[in-house]
Amino acid sequence: MTGPRLGFFTRLLEPVPAADRYRFALEQIDQAERSGFASAWVAQHHFGEDEGGLPSPFVLLAAATQRTSQIALATGVVTLPIDDPLRAAEDASVLDRLSGGRVQLGVASGGTPSSFAAFGQDADRRSDIFSDHLEVFTEALAGRGVRGTSSRIYPPGGDLSERIWQATFSIEGGRRAGRNGDGLMLSRTQPRRPEAPDAPLHEVQLPIIDAYREALPSGAPVRVLASRTALVVDEGDRTRALELAESGLRHLAETMFSIDTTDLDIDALIRITDTHVGTVDEVVTSLAADTSLRAASDVSFQVHSIAATHELTLRSLQLLGEQVAPRLGFATGPEAARDLHGAHRPLAVTHRSEGTS
Repeated sequence: MTGPRLGFFTRLLEPVPAADRYRFALEQIDQAERSGFASAWVAQHHFGEDEGGLPSPFVLLAAATQRTSQIALATGVVTLPIDDPLRAAEDASVLDRLSGGRVQLGVASGGTPSSFAAFGQDADRRSDIFSDHLEVFTEALAGRGVRGTSSRIYPPGGDLSERIWQATFSIEGGRRAGRNGDGLMLSRTQPRRPEAPDAPLHEVQLPIIDAYREALPSGAPVRVLASRTALVVDEGDRTRALELAESGLRHLAETMFSIDTTDLDIDALIRITDTHVGTVDEVVTSLAADTSLRAASDVSFQVHSIAATHELTLRSLQLLGEQVAPRLGFATGPEAARDLHGAHRPLAVTHRSEGTS
């Protein structure tokens, strides 16, 4: 593998009914597989359509198993403190069997504190709860049983406990993921220090990657997933893409980074939010300048915070996989998908109907 494996991160925020959102996501995962993406990641968001609209990622990914045959199917992430870790382990194990062994499991402590009360959990304790639930989750998947009982999940998790990824914003979180031998997930919305609100993303994330690598047990594989925003368009759609990007990037800069954007034009917003938008040539140039991608094993692209249409998203996936990725040396295709979870054997083919796209 010469570069990071190419991944896709769904955006479930179209102003359409829920059924259409989920259909769009499945069609985008189909397109990602056809265009050589190694992985497809879906996030979990509770209570409302404005944060992502998908409380049940395992259900959506189960549907994706029936439409695809090689792309890795991944949670990015399950909010483990407000999920029952045993139920999450059972769902993951069933999904892995349905997919032919293509599941990756991203987990995190949760970035939306307002969701915790409805599940009877204290958001202020989410770090401690996460640690406890992660232990139960990992033990169950590894086949070591359920704490205090002789029970074991069915079907067995196989090597799923070796396909866990932890999302974090902090150096200490990077160390924790490394100590566990888990993968490390880094977000495109990485907070900046107050004294450097417009610091480039790689400047903030490289120290987390360094801490992760230093903490990894000897011989453990380095798994670092970097999430990035990208909308790649044909020349004729460039002006429209920039128009779609402006309001979302302005909102992101103001809310996530506390930056006054009154006097900032679209070029400044793109730079501050580390967004990659434009033609193939433009996106290749901007991605090449992101030095943290050289330290990543995987990179997952999403269009959010750009309010791209379903059609533009499909075209962007095609251009990313077929034109951008080869020029940057990203790893694509079935071999990259197999390599993602260390399986040096053909993936089991799932139920892809004749003629399904």
